[in-house]
Amino acid sequence: MRGGTRSWWGWGNVEDAVTGAERDALTRRVAELLPGADLSVHEPPPLDAFGVGPSRVRAPRALQPLVSDGVRDRLAHSHGQAFRDVVRALLGSLPHVPDLVVRPTTEAEVVQVLDWCTDAGIAVVPFGGGSSVVGGVEPRFTDDGRGTVSLDLTSMNRVLEIDRTSRAALVEAGVLGPDLEARLRPHGLTLRFFPQSFEFSTLGGWLATRAGGHYATGPTHIDDLTESLRVVTPSGAVESRRLPKSGAGPSPDRLFLGSEGTLGVITRAWVRLQDRPRHRAGTSVAFTRYGDGVAAVRALAQSGLQPANCRLLDPMEALLNAGATTAVLVLGFESADHAVTGRMDRALEICRDHGGTPSAPVRVTDAAGERPRGGTAADTWRSSFLRMPYQRDALAAQGMIVETFETACTWDQFDAVRAAVDDAARDAMRRAGVTGVVTCRFTHAHPDGPAPYFGVFAAGTWGRTVEQWDEIKAAVSDALLAAGATITHHHAVGRDHRPWYDRQRPDLFAAALGAVKGTLDPAGILNPGVLLGPPALGTP
Repeated sequence: MRGGTRSWWGWGNVEDAVTGAERDALTRRVAELLPGADLSVHEPPPLDAFGVGPSRVRAPRALQPLVSDGVRDRLAHSHGQAFRDVVRALLGSLPHVPDLVVRPTTEAEVVQVLDWCTDAGIAVVPFGGGSSVVGGVEPRFTDDGRGTVSLDLTSMNRVLEIDRTSRAALVEAGVLGPDLEARLRPHGLTLRFFPQSFEFSTLGGWLATRAGGHYATGPTHIDDLTESLRVVTPSGAVESRRLPKSGAGPSPDRLFLGSEGTLGVITRAWVRLQDRPRHRAGTSVAFTRYGDGVAAVRALAQSGLQPANCRLLDPMEALLNAGATTAVLVLGFESADHAVTGRMDRALEICRDHGGTPSAPVRVTDAAGERPRGGTAADTWRSSFLRMPYQRDALAAQGMIVETFETACTWDQFDAVRAAVDDAARDAMRRAGVTGVVTCRFTHAHPDGPAPYFGVFAAGTWGRTVEQWDEIKAAVSDALLAAGATITHHHAVGRDHRPWYDRQRPDLFAAALGAVKGTLDPAGILNPGVLLGPPALGTP
């Protein structure tokens, strides 16, 4: 990870954008896959093209040193990093912009901000790395006349305490993933939580969205790594007791995990750590028949072997991102304590029993910090995975629809869910007048079901790709719920998933959650329209 200049409109750092030979090669691949696609490049407009007006609110004198009202800063905090966010920025259409960006450095300053905004009726949107892909940080309610503050927590980024004995750390919510790992490394510890957004997302964001991390099996959601939380609400602070487990009633932590800034502002947390892995083994396995790969992943998930990586790519996903012509399983094990070759050997037995063929010898390392390297499909996939968001931005600027959606279902439902989603996506693409493909991979595999991650790769119509994607997204979301799957496994609800979340959750639970909201945030200033209350303006 290296420093750089954050893009105000797209993913990551400006210096890492897809340009030159990489862009040329990407364009050629797309042209081969989708002949006739208009791949003209469109550049983002200048900042003054957005017509951002002056702030409608003024912070109290004590908070003014923390405040920014610059146009670039406000635009950067007006959206997340979904495909529709990127395209709207490229089109110069970001109508919902916060009035101020406030960067507190202490919990006391967070309290001051909430007190001021409660008294003044100003909405507050907690903001971490800004990597939401579901409209979770977009103030899509600014047309209702109220002022809006984007509460950027990235200045609260300290590791306050490390308990080596219990393998835990007390960490402020605004720390970015690479900074957290850098501070844990001298102690031989790691949170081992690496979502694709790792470089540009924060601990608080992971907690607030119930994010999923690196591990494909075993403890993988941030829920599993949370020991206790401290949350500041407009009605006061809530701090749970630090315990490994407790049977003392409903968990306070579970109330705030996944609350997406609607109940309070997570300021710090005790998180469970582990020793840094020393032993690794990895390979990839090819399956001529995709269904055989699915059966193998189910057997692996239910075997108790707990591979760290167990990602199955369908043939189209494998072709686009790993250059393979079959379904590919990216398989890996790691441990800080013992060699993992025995577990890998047994895992490969399971794969062979289901028709799988290892594509290369197993790569084994036993030194801390080393990473196995080679030329297998797994290595190609890993490199492609890290570049995917940048390539998405490049293709979005060329009129392509490149977007993903994920879910989870039980194993007995998977075939029906995949078929329903595939049919819905293809029908929606036809109605929207676009030509493309639908891909599927597993990001996580639980003993009782997978987390399928679908991709849409289509030639859209420049100027209409947001509307075309919204039509596809609505169709596949309807299909997911009708098939018994969830609207999201690890991307949160935000504003984009809100219509389907309302249908998925039990009505009595919604009423109970609303009562909690009324107690903790009686003025309703925190992230209006997310999870609770009237859906925000312009919800897809």
